[in-house]
Amino acid sequence: MMKSYNIKWNGFQLELGEKTCVMGILNTTPDSFSDGGKYLTHDAAVAHGLQLVQDGADILDIGGESSRPFSEPVSAIEEMERVVPVIEKLSARIDVPISIDTTKAKVAKEAVKAGASIINDISAFNIDPEMAGVAAENNIPVILMHMKGKPKTMQINPHYDDLIQEIIGFLSQRADFAVKAGIKKENIILDPGIGFGKTVEHNLMLIKYLKKIHDMGFPVLMGPSRKSFVQKILSDINGKEITAASVETGQATLAAVAACVMNGAHIVRVHDVAAVKPLIQIIDAILNV
Repeated sequence: MMKSYNIKWNGFQLELGEKTCVMGILNTTPDSFSDGGKYLTHDAAVAHGLQLVQDGADILDIGGESSRPFSEPVSAIEEMERVVPVIEKLSARIDVPISIDTTKAKVAKEAVKAGASIINDISAFNIDPEMAGVAAENNIPVILMHMKGKPKTMQINPHYDDLIQEIIGFLSQRADFAVKAGIKKENIILDPGIGFGKTVEHNLMLIKYLKKIHDMGFPVLMGPSRKSFVQKILSDINGKEITAASVETGQATLAAVAACVMNGAHIVRVHDVAAVKPLIQIIDAILNV
């Protein structure tokens, strides 16, 4: 049975359980693995954000620094120039919460001033411990993700003695850190980090045994959308190169999303909200019978 959570903060509310929440991805980066360069101008980014909400996004996740494997970090100033004007414009026009996807406290602080109301930190406050203070001061939800290493190095021979238990241990420790920093337990969402320091087999196991993460007692977010493990599986099976932009990748993403929801994900982070929304509506109906 799916555990239910009701997160209320600063005029927003997420009811997680009976209905799976869809987080739409908006990358304002030149080098993200799937849509890098598409929404570099502020106007293009705002237009895409509005479309994602119209398509049914329950949260809009905006990021200005690529976290794809082997990516280079950017400065806080450059990151803020990419995201803050977009957040300002979108927050005035949409009624769903905006999440800032960043590992830098300085960027998060300015993003929240501009209208963001969730912090999505792929390092779970490891890169910048001051991030926890920004979340606590503003009483906003946080997404804490597991990542082995850093984006530049995470896909170089990742190894685990016990994949699921190591991820559970890491996420438990980071959740404890967040609570001690003043973040309410009910404002914490966990993401086991598909594609972040994991092999194809690790990612498949993570989806298959997601219930163990679900049983930790926090809402769970999963982001399988167009990830390289999907591309690699399809390429191997079909004997041809399948890329992030391939039609097959979008179709296979739906299968991965479905498996995540069936196994306990409360939130799915995706590029194609229009395609995912009806899929999870049917799965939610099945799970709620």
